[in-house]
Amino acid sequence: MKSTRLCLACGNPFVPLLHVPRQRYCSSKACQRARRRDWQTRRLRIDDDYRDNQARAQAKWRAGHSGYWREYRAAHPAYRERNRSMQKTRNARRNFEPIANMDVIRSHQPLGSGFYVLRDADDAGAANMDAWTVHIAVLSAPAAPPI
Repeated sequence: MKSTRLCLACGNPFVPLLHVPRQRYCSSKACQRARRRDWQTRRLRIDDDYRDNQARAQAKWRAGHSGYWREYRAAHPAYRERNRSMQKTRNARRNFEPIANMDVIRSHQPLGSGFYVLRDADDAGAANMDAWTVHIAVLSAPAAPPI
């Protein structure tokens, strides 16, 4: 008689396939998806080459589909509203200014040429990417503001 095992995903007993002696997941589609997801999560954690390859593949996809999220939000207003609501909740839990604002520089002085350090917003707890040193070269003076 064949021995049964308990599936790691659903917990149901199953009989392992003869050609897969160390089978730990049953054959249901949901459990196989869980097996692949667990494998990928583990691989991302332990394999630098795999992680780098995945990052490159994702960057390539994003470059080829730059309008994806804009189109998705336009086509799914419920998603957009839920995301806005959740972001307001996250912001309310913080005790500081809103995050990622496009008009952060409130100075009336134009930004001059020079080196600038762009760094994460650790104080705001939002952005967590490494700092960049950038050189900004002003090519032309801004137009005078209207009087």
